[in-house]
Amino acid sequence: MKKPELLVPASSLEVLKTAVIFGADAVYIGGEAYGLRAKAKNFSPEEMAAGIGFAHEHGVRVYVTANILAHNADLEGARTYFRKLKDMKPDALIIADPGMFMLAKEICPDIDIHVSTQANNTNYMTFRFWYDQGAKRVVSARELSLAEIGEIRRNIPDDLEIESFVHGAMCISYSGRCLLSNYFTGRDANRGACTHPCRWKYAVVEEKRPGEYLPVYENERGTYIFNSKDLCMIGYIPEMTGAGIDSFKIEGRMKNALYVATVARTYRKAIDDYMESEEKYRVNMDRYMTEISQCTYRQFTTGFYFGKPDENMQIYDNNTYVNEYIYLGIVGQIVRTDGRECARIEQRNKFCTGDSIEIMKPDGMNVPATVLAMYDEQGQCVESCPHARQVIDVCLSVVPEPYDILRAAND
Repeated sequence: MKKPELLVPASSLEVLKTAVIFGADAVYIGGEAYGLRAKAKNFSPEEMAAGIGFAHEHGVRVYVTANILAHNADLEGARTYFRKLKDMKPDALIIADPGMFMLAKEICPDIDIHVSTQANNTNYMTFRFWYDQGAKRVVSARELSLAEIGEIRRNIPDDLEIESFVHGAMCISYSGRCLLSNYFTGRDANRGACTHPCRWKYAVVEEKRPGEYLPVYENERGTYIFNSKDLCMIGYIPEMTGAGIDSFKIEGRMKNALYVATVARTYRKAIDDYMESEEKYRVNMDRYMTEISQCTYRQFTTGFYFGKPDENMQIYDNNTYVNEYIYLGIVGQIVRTDGRECARIEQRNKFCTGDSIEIMKPDGMNVPATVLAMYDEQGQCVESCPHARQVIDVCLSVVPEPYDILRAAND
């Protein structure tokens, strides 16, 4: 049985390193243009080169997104961008637009091309088309069932890879092709600037009563009629593998290091357990679900994988995440401050001396610790630091290691 790749998103160089250390086989990232997450932090050319180097040193592949639906004005800039990527040598480019595909093939002939889910890949003839153009991999549309993916697998060349989403936010529009954002705000989701209007609260207006807004009641708080639950397929790895999927893709190029670390190490453990034995995988299922619920999520669904979903795929009463833990920071290095061994972090949320926190480790362990002391950038001992992304040294009752994640329960 072929072991599926675990493909993890990264919004920044820090998060890329987290994904690599916490179990990714491959990481996908975006540059400062031409990807579908314009509001993500994304990577400068220098950060991208550093990230590709770090990943390759650890045996991890890097795929770069260039999956906008390009307009004429985008093409010359894309040429320049692909020339830079050619020198950086990522393992693949993720493309949706045929014009961008042809440019990438012309300028970066030695870099694999993966066809994005944005290209609406819903049948085996489409997969064959992209294969004939030179694609190494095609990302399946989210609207496909496992039965349909299995049929695609049986009708495409063995060396054409299938990538499918296994976890993360679901788009309400067909394979991400949404017009709502552009209509409401002028920001084009198909060019990377989505404002996520599917998460907004809506009412209806009757044609002959303009200005009279009528709530669409699901409960006393109204309804979020376009708001989907998050995909979670960690309980169906045998079915995903059996359908012939080569790469399990995590959504979340806007997410922080805590989310990426939690999801990456949990799916890493589940995949490895299943490859060892299905019994071991089944025995540990409660543990996977407990762990995967310790990062932000909107309740879980299996999406379209088992046929047309029912109304239980939607969340009607709110648009907020469940958030059980607060991200405090990632350990950069261990230093000696005031004669103590301390973890140097860029603080992401406020915490104080005396607080009980957890150290998340790549091997799946969560180690409880107490904050014994904190030192600001001048080396002065402080009781707490405001949330201002300050670099601080934290002395804990248990000394962590570089790349460990510090988190606290969201009480």
